[in-house]
Parts: sequence; C-alpha cells; structure tokens
Amino acid sequence: QVQLVESGGGSVQAGGSLRLSCAASAYTYSTYCMGWFRQAPGKEREGVAAIYRRGISTDDTYYADAVKGRLTISQDNAKNTLYLQMNSLKPEDTAMFYCAAGVRSGGTCSLFAWGYNYWGQGTQVTVSS
Repeated sequence: QVQLVESGGGSVQAGGSLRLSCAASAYTYSTYCMGWFRQAPGKEREGVAAIYRRGISTDDTYYADAVKGRLTISQDNAKNTLYLQMNSLKPEDTAMFYCAAGVRSGGTCSLFAWGYNYWGQGTQVTVSS
C-alpha cells in the first residue's frame, strides 16, 4: 500500500551537507515509524534514524550513535514527506540511503531493517575526502 521514493543524494566533499527527501504515495498509519537506513557495499543495512509522530507537535526521534549531532530526521505530515538533513559528512557515510516505513511496536521505533515493511529504491550518497 505504501510506496516510497527517495531523492537528494549526490557527491559531496567531506564536511559538506546534503538533504535527503522521501515522498510517500500514501499517508502512513498512525502506528508507523519512518526511518532512514544506509548500506555500503559488503556491509549490512544500518539504521541511522527513525521518527514517529505521537502528537500534533511532538515527534519521537531515534538516532544511531555514529550520526548523532550530524544527521537530523524530520517529517512533514501534510506532505507525507520524510527528510534527512546531513551535515559534517564523512567518507564513512558513503552508502546507498533508503527510507522505510514500519509498524511501531513496543512503544518505540527500531533501527533494525527487519522492523520495517516498506522500502524505497534508495539514493546514493558519496562523500569524498
């Protein structure tokens, strides 16, 4: 039911910034978490951030330790669009980035890929030194 399309990837130098967007074809249910994942060649898919709207102006956000302070997840519920603002990018951030949607459970949003049911096609982020 949910289709996700990422955009905004590209190539930047270390220390630069990118803003990724994820447009959904349908509104997510109130129980859905929205997340960003990345996967580099030969590595497992890694969750970097997730978000859940639990109030009109209250979002629960979750971040991997490796990206705290550099990446910020947000969403525009009216547009049904997810964003990932990435600052101070490092070569280690180079990966295919995916947005995903999954049903919230246990009162939290996970950063594990198996917790998400719907996936976008990905957008490539390359950070050069």
